[in-house]
Amino acid sequence: MGKSHPIALRSRVVAFVEDGHSHREAPRHFRVSPRFVNNLVILKRETGSLSPRRQGHVGGGKLNAHGDWVRQRLDGELTLDELCLDLAGAVSLCIAPMWDAFCIGSG
Repeated sequence: MGKSHPIALRSRVVAFVEDGHSHREAPRHFRVSPRFVNNLVILKRETGSLSPRRQGHVGGGKLNAHGDWVRQRLDGELTLDELCLDLAGAVSLCIAPMWDAFCIGSG
């Protein structure tokens, strides 16, 4: 994910809009995206703050719960193909749903 814009820029953009300038004029003036301006004004209205929202998943990534399972299987000389087959045996895994030939464990 990208780095957040500095608070100084955020405050100048919001002040520009609050001074009566349009949401379309602000991006041209500060050379930012219109979406950034709109989201910033919404953030200010909802939270009263210009601090960026938290990025990423709360509590880590989507695969954190499966880390132990993968580490147990990678302790030996297991290849990636063997790991995929082991995973297919544990759950139904479809690599490309539009092509039945590439579905592992689905049938």
